[in-house]
This record gives sequence, C-alpha cells and structure tokens, in this order.
Amino acid sequence: MVGLGPAGPTPAVQDAIGSIRDPGTLPQPRGEGAALGPFVTAPVRLLSDFPTMTDELLREHPVERRTVFQGRLLTVHDDTVETADGNLAGREIIEHPGAVGIVATDADGRVVLVRQWRHAVGRALWEIPAGTLTPGEEPEAAARRELAEETGYTAEIWERLAAGPVAPGYSGELLHLFAARHLSPGETHTDPDEHVVAQLFTAAEAARLIADDAVDMKTIAGLALAGFPVAAGTRGPSSTPA
Repeated sequence: MVGLGPAGPTPAVQDAIGSIRDPGTLPQPRGEGAALGPFVTAPVRLLSDFPTMTDELLREHPVERRTVFQGRLLTVHDDTVETADGNLAGREIIEHPGAVGIVATDADGRVVLVRQWRHAVGRALWEIPAGTLTPGEEPEAAARRELAEETGYTAEIWERLAAGPVAPGYSGELLHLFAARHLSPGETHTDPDEHVVAQLFTAAEAARLIADDAVDMKTIAGLALAGFPVAAGTRGPSSTPA
C-alpha cells in the first residue's frame, strides 16, 4: 500500500494528510487579504502551493464487503476500508446502475419539466425528464428513450452536457446530462407504476420554481449547464404551479 510502513503512514503521507486537514493550506480567493467569510481572511494561495501528492496518498483500500440489501434497483453494501492513514473505517455504499437527465427545449426556448410524486421526500417535484440505465444501454440511447417515455417528445439535436457522481459519499450512481432541441410531440408511454405530468416552462418560470424549492438538484444542475439562469434571487410569494 502506497505510503504505509510497518508502523502506519510514512512521514510523506502524514505531511500530505496534515496539509489537507489544515484549512490554512487550502487555496484561497485571489487578492491580498481576500475574504473567506464575514470573520476570516487569508493570504493568497494557489493550487501550485499544495505539497506534491497523488491520489494514491488519499486512496481507500477495500478490506471487506458485506451486502446487506439486494433490491430491484439498488444494492446496499456495508464496506470496511483501510484509509490513507492506515486505520479501518466503515463505508455504507449504494450500488446504482446509473441514470440520465435531459434538458429538452422547444423552439421558443421553453424547457420541458415533469411533475411526479417522490415518496422518499413526501411530496411532488418538478424535474427534468430522467431515468435509469438498463444493462448495457448507452447513456444517449437511454436519454432518448426516457424523454419519449415521460413526455412523448423526440428531439433532432442532442448534446452531451456533463456526467458525474450524484452523491459520491455513499452512492456509485453516475448521472449523464444531455440537452435536447428541435422537439416533436408524440405519445407518452410511462411505466405502469409511473404517473407523470409534463409541462413547458419559460426561463423565468423555471427560475421561480428553483426559488420556491420546487425542483431537485439534478434539475438545477441540468438547467445551469444548458444556460438557464438558476440564481434563486429574492424570494417572494410563491408562484409555483400546482
């Protein structure tokens, strides 16, 4: 294991870990005495000021895995890992097949959002169309499928926006975000247990939904990547559609 000696982490690892834990070693805002908040100021530090290190000095090495739940979609593991300083730690991990989200806009620049009940949070939300990858399915193919299933729309132009982990602290889910344009309407064909309402929103209306906390975070991320204004601004009386 890189950086571990018989008595634990080597001095190089201890120095690197100590530098990470010390807030004074983190990169700071540019400008002499740039403010970090209302009470703290710090001198300028650049990424080049970090001690030389690689990801191997941060890597956690699997020791043991115990599967505690196997569902239709998710698998939950209770993992034991060896951390960079040589100690053992527990990690509760959700295994997920990955998902896609689509920012679909019409000729007038309106975005398609869907509303559905989310049992986990106990309320309905407005969201960009999204869904789970099937085994062996390519992300763009999944995005085309989900857009048609949930909204009935097909799109002539597709663009990859980004891909990344959703909640890497506990989940392996990777979310792929796409933009879809030049829409053509069609019939929806959702899953039997899926009840969805689709609606078009202007940029201003979408921003109001964000201000009202009426959307989820993947929707905010997708809209931002697609160029929609997502700053909540000043909150006023709620105008969220029912």
